[in-house]
Amino acid sequence: MLRSRLIRNRKGMSLVEIMVVIAIIGVLMTVIAVNVTGFLDDANVSATKIQINNLDKALVAYAAKHKSKYPSTGEGLDAAKKYFPNDTTPSDAWGTPFQYFSPGTHGKHDYEIISLGKDGKEGGEDSDADIHSWDMAD
Repeated sequence: MLRSRLIRNRKGMSLVEIMVVIAIIGVLMTVIAVNVTGFLDDANVSATKIQINNLDKALVAYAAKHKSKYPSTGEGLDAAKKYFPNDTTPSDAWGTPFQYFSPGTHGKHDYEIISLGKDGKEGGEDSDADIHSWDMAD
């Protein structure tokens, strides 16, 4: 009789057991979310650098057709958009338009392309850091 009573009382989980399982799942999801977010930020930085390299190639093609002259700062990247995929001026991985300066403002570069990073503001660290075409060269 005692054995049947114990079996009858242990048919389900107690509220404490359910709460412990939910807490463990919550901790695991938090750890996973933090790690995935970091990977996504790194991927966006890499994608932006690739986009700047593609813009560099398109601007070289533009200059080849225009007597070695690049679009001025005032003309911007829109002047060379027919050399970009789909005839559109691309944005960085965060959807922000690139900044373009010609002649370049840093060193002796014909032009500069800048992404302001994830936060869209000058400066920053990690994925918020600015990405400069001149900083990626060779």
